[in-house]
Amino acid sequence: MSTFLTRAVGRVRSLLPARADFAVMARNPRRDLLAGLTVAIVALPLALGFGVSSGLGAEAGLATAVVAGALAALFGGSNLQVSGPTGAMTVVLVPIVAQYGPGGVLTVGLMAGVLLIALALLKAGRYMRYIPAPVVEGFTLGIACVIGLQQVPNALGVAKPEGDKVLVVTWRAIEEFVRTPNWTAVILAVAVAAVMLLGARWRPTIPFSIVAVIAATLAAQLFHLDAAAPIGDLPSGLPAPSLAFLDLSAVGSLLTPAVAVAALAALESLLSATVADGMTVGQKHDPDKELFGQGIANLAAPLFGGVPATAAIARTAVNVRTGAGSRLAALTHAAVLAVIVFAVAPLVSKIPLAALAGVLLATAIRMVEVGALRAMARATRSDAIVLVLTAVATLALDLVYAVIIGLVVAGALALRAVANQARMDQVDFKADLPGEHSKEEHALLAEHIVAYRIDGPLFFVGAHRFLLELSEVADVRVMILRMSRITTMDATGALVLKDAVEKLNRRGIAVLTSGIRPGQRQALQSVGALDLLQMEGREYATTPEAIAGARAHLHRAGVLPAAPVTEEVSR
Repeated sequence: MSTFLTRAVGRVRSLLPARADFAVMARNPRRDLLAGLTVAIVALPLALGFGVSSGLGAEAGLATAVVAGALAALFGGSNLQVSGPTGAMTVVLVPIVAQYGPGGVLTVGLMAGVLLIALALLKAGRYMRYIPAPVVEGFTLGIACVIGLQQVPNALGVAKPEGDKVLVVTWRAIEEFVRTPNWTAVILAVAVAAVMLLGARWRPTIPFSIVAVIAATLAAQLFHLDAAAPIGDLPSGLPAPSLAFLDLSAVGSLLTPAVAVAALAALESLLSATVADGMTVGQKHDPDKELFGQGIANLAAPLFGGVPATAAIARTAVNVRTGAGSRLAALTHAAVLAVIVFAVAPLVSKIPLAALAGVLLATAIRMVEVGALRAMARATRSDAIVLVLTAVATLALDLVYAVIIGLVVAGALALRAVANQARMDQVDFKADLPGEHSKEEHALLAEHIVAYRIDGPLFFVGAHRFLLELSEVADVRVMILRMSRITTMDATGALVLKDAVEKLNRRGIAVLTSGIRPGQRQALQSVGALDLLQMEGREYATTPEAIAGARAHLHRAGVLPAAPVTEEVSR
């Protein structure tokens, strides 16, 4: 027990920030402070917008950006990561809010934090790298579509209709708009999105999102645009931490949503950290520390009324592009947002919801990288299928199911591709004949002996194809199976081989094998195939030895004269 506790304490210590993590902050603090300020300006409208979209309000988005942003930066495994409310997480939260209410979302965030810390302790971070690129691209495309559709009610200036399916809600919002059009909201949303998209092409370094939001807010105030509904009152500060939302009786029913939130937080955070590493030289994140940091952040954010958080790829990219080199930039981003919460909450409350919808519409459009999608779709047919299926599942179902479906389909297609590489060819055994032999004897041997060489994997995906091929062999007395080139064999492959040998034996065809490897031997032994192959000494180390055994078998059957003495036996 003491050994277990010692290991557990040591594991936790390995996940905590080290002195080197803080020493990096002193290298170029001015550059990090400037990067953090820039990211905060970009993050403000996104935090407000995602808070509103989640159903918990703008104040929840700000609380998440401040609390989770600071703690994830402090305890995370990347020097460049910026965390807070994100569009992907909002997509998951909307149905949770509809079913369980705001308290359910806060409880889910708390539970997700515990799960993320558990994943970090179990060293699960390394396994995220095995997610195929088509799944990630399809996932991102689906998220972009869902985020865009979620903004339709606010962009059209109508109250959000009932429902937890984004397609249904969007259709109902359009119907409501047709009945009572609100062109003011539409113009503001389109204008903000257009300024962001066109401005980014003209001057990528200028944060046009905040410029567009300020302009839209001023226009709404100066021209008394009552049809442009504002965010509404915001608290001038963070609430005191509280667990009043926690209902222990509901924890069991919230476990599945919590697993979904934790899985998404892990996936998006590690993907974002990988992207950040690729944009720099010399930076490398620790995946387990990143999961730990996200876990701490999600444990704390609900206490202040914040929604579950994850790393934000777009904000992280801005952070890197503006020169960030340490955690100080992400900490500065959280501190600036905290100042905004305390100092200018009354001004922020006047921002039109349509303007925030425009920000998120532009964000959704910018998430879609047409070049990457086109390249992925053209790579192979399997990649295109996985990409489209993941995107459609994200839109029609939910993000976690979409990733699971994408992984299952990608795995099945990959297994099929591997299985198709396996071959079984009939080979001429003349070169492997040991000892002296005449042309007449070789012709007689070729009449009664057939040799097959199996190349590649022999496992459950394509093993039955070999059973059919072997079972069709006829008009011979001996079959030699050369197995040294089998790369892998599972129980299904061994069982299929056993079935084929039994069928051939019943037809009077003796099956001899050569080159069975130790790994194959274990699989064959597990299903009883090895005993069958070793019957009457029919397993040989090399092909020449197997041919000599085949000649001896034919001699015993009276087909051949006595086999000559072997001068040399080689593989």
